[in-house]
Amino acid sequence: MEIVVLLLRQNLVMLVYMMIGYFLYKKKLVSAGGSADIGRILLYIVMPAAILKSYLADFSRERLEGLFVSFLAALLSLLLSIAAARIAFSKEQGIERFGAAFSNAGFIGIPLVQMTLGEEAVFYVSSYVALLNILQWTYGLVTITGDRSLISVKRLRTNPIILSFLAGIALFLLPVSLPETAENVVGTIAAMNGPLAMIVLGVYLGQVPLRSLFSGRVVYRCALVRLIVIPVLTMALLFVFPEKYHMLKLTILIAASAPVGSNVSIFAQLYGQDYMQSVKEVTLSTLLCIITLPLILGIADYVL
Repeated sequence: MEIVVLLLRQNLVMLVYMMIGYFLYKKKLVSAGGSADIGRILLYIVMPAAILKSYLADFSRERLEGLFVSFLAALLSLLLSIAAARIAFSKEQGIERFGAAFSNAGFIGIPLVQMTLGEEAVFYVSSYVALLNILQWTYGLVTITGDRSLISVKRLRTNPIILSFLAGIALFLLPVSLPETAENVVGTIAAMNGPLAMIVLGVYLGQVPLRSLFSGRVVYRCALVRLIVIPVLTMALLFVFPEKYHMLKLTILIAASAPVGSNVSIFAQLYGQDYMQSVKEVTLSTLLCIITLPLILGIADYVL
């Protein structure tokens, strides 16, 4: 029950941040272009710092074992999500396939894990976020555009999330550490992840007429698959892993239960797809996850 209360509190805090973004957009203090710039700061600076910070921990065999288990659990969970999204939506519904398959594990999952399960749990969710980014920039890109030629090894090699993941693993495995000042800088920047991400989502919300946000079956179906179907399937999958990994399993489940990832809107805008439809799916699922996420985790805390 404690985790449910913690999640409800953190969801309410994030809702406040989201309303700040909504207010800023409506008062013309932040434009859609400005929110895109903040999104780039999140992608290239803040999220990599959050991932890097999670690996600034003392090496131990238990942590190394947990790292391998979290990587395997994350991979299986993401493959399951992709399969569920492919069954639920047709090839022509690329935005819905992408949105249902890929959660907002970086912008929402990491802060929620950090606030409810602690800093050590972020160590395990980082595997999910790194794999998520690899799959988004390969399978996800083809799903939205239908163009396989867009897949680029260079894009993966220079992806800031993947680079920070690899750098973090190296710092964890090697007998080296960052200077205290550098570690403080990384920690301070990492703390910006939750507030900035939700402010950006609030700006997204401000771009959508509220009446249209709650209309259209496909938007609700995408939210249903993303917030209920995939988390329940992931919970069933996590039964395979021993009970001693309870915290690790909750960490993966939080990432898998997060709403539609904001990258679907970024990709839709970049590649000339239905941007407003993607924004509706991101914002509606983000609002609904305030209810669904605590319910899913409350059940999981008892059964996993």
